[in-house]
Amino acid sequence: MTQNNLESLPSSWRCLLDGFTEMLASEKASSVNTLAAYRNDLSVFFDFARKKNITLETLTHHDISAFLASTQKQGLSPATNARRRSAIKQFFAFLVKEGERRDNPALLTSAARKHRSLPHVLSEAQLGAITTEAAANHSPEGIRFNAMLELLYASGMRISELVTLKMTQLERQAGKRLQPYLIVRGKGSKERLVPLHHTAMRALEDYLKQRDHFLPHEKNHYVFCSRGKVGHISRQRVAQTLKMVCLKAGINPDSCSPHTLRHSFATHLLEGGADLRVIQELLGHADISTTQIYTHVAGKRMQELVNEHHPLADVE
Repeated sequence: MTQNNLESLPSSWRCLLDGFTEMLASEKASSVNTLAAYRNDLSVFFDFARKKNITLETLTHHDISAFLASTQKQGLSPATNARRRSAIKQFFAFLVKEGERRDNPALLTSAARKHRSLPHVLSEAQLGAITTEAAANHSPEGIRFNAMLELLYASGMRISELVTLKMTQLERQAGKRLQPYLIVRGKGSKERLVPLHHTAMRALEDYLKQRDHFLPHEKNHYVFCSRGKVGHISRQRVAQTLKMVCLKAGINPDSCSPHTLRHSFATHLLEGGADLRVIQELLGHADISTTQIYTHVAGKRMQELVNEHHPLADVE
């Protein structure tokens, strides 16, 4: 829904939407991406209700179910529909809290069952080829990307956590040497401690010697600073550079993204014997069930190894 369409809604609806997103930002510390997604979801829902001549005061769970059914017919994924239901559910909970409604009609709607596809994971050999290719570029841009690549694979950070990493999140010893860990701020502004191995630390130290090359004229607190408006390198720029490096390394660029590195980090740790709870902490997952998806990936890969290398695998 465009801004013009949003402005065509009743002013009272727009005020409630503004109040809801302000609440999410202040009380739940929701990320900018989450706020934008929820705002868009609710804008589409409001437009649906307006065209049906339904008011927020009289809207029922049947209306919400009809909206979700209509969006599902449009080919939207179950994950998107589930997020839209969550946005509507939280919005009406906000209305109840504010005294705008006595009930939350979204509670009577059933959640669409989400099919969770297994995440794509790169092999250790593929990652070795990518990191070797990245390390071969000794330009300031190449040194910066190599540091970002090493940090993503060494820590399992989300790309949004990497690009917004600040200098204050790098701990240093008295002798100015970097400590072998990062303090990462994840979803909901929750902090977690992520250890780094020697290769990642060396790559980060090499980049910090080149950081002034990317500094704008004014003071900048981001590790991976940029002269752009936001002050740090964009997620899109990192993703584009990663695909170019993959292409040079002979890896299909369509199979690799910053999030693929996060999936690979978790899967390779699990295959190496790491405890699932430890991986949960490192990834910053609030729920262990989110982390358990990697047991299916690791199990599938182990089954393939058995079928490929066991001497009796082809015997029927």
